[in-house]
Amino acid sequence: MIRLDLSAKPKWLDLGHDLRLHVLPVTTATMVAARNDPAVEALPKDASQEQIALVMARAVARRVVTDWEGVGDADGKPVPVTPEGIDALLDIWPVFEAFQTRCLAPHLMLESEKNVSSPLPSGTSAGAKATARPASPRAKAARRG
Repeated sequence: MIRLDLSAKPKWLDLGHDLRLHVLPVTTATMVAARNDPAVEALPKDASQEQIALVMARAVARRVVTDWEGVGDADGKPVPVTPEGIDALLDIWPVFEAFQTRCLAPHLMLESEKNVSSPLPSGTSAGAKATARPASPRAKAARRG
């Protein structure tokens, strides 16, 4: 079942390690814009799934992260949200994983499930016999007449 959140309000995501991100909803428009991000378009055709995931996550994050808590400079002073800061934050593996899981995964899971009902060649219907038969010459003649 698809659950629609019609409020479309920004929300705070707790990513652990005293880090919270204030994010806008991930919409179709967000994903389309991220796919057209120059960094995504610059990926080589033979880019690995890991490279694509990182570049796409950064592109989405730059569009949806509006504020954060728990991000500071080398002296521990809070820093403002910037595109470069978002990219640097997602270079931290646990943060990247948490962002993927809590922000992107709900949308990506829906994408991956869209073909869930396609039959498998080795599935339960693999040995099923065809029940449809070609029409007999008599039936074909009756339809023409």
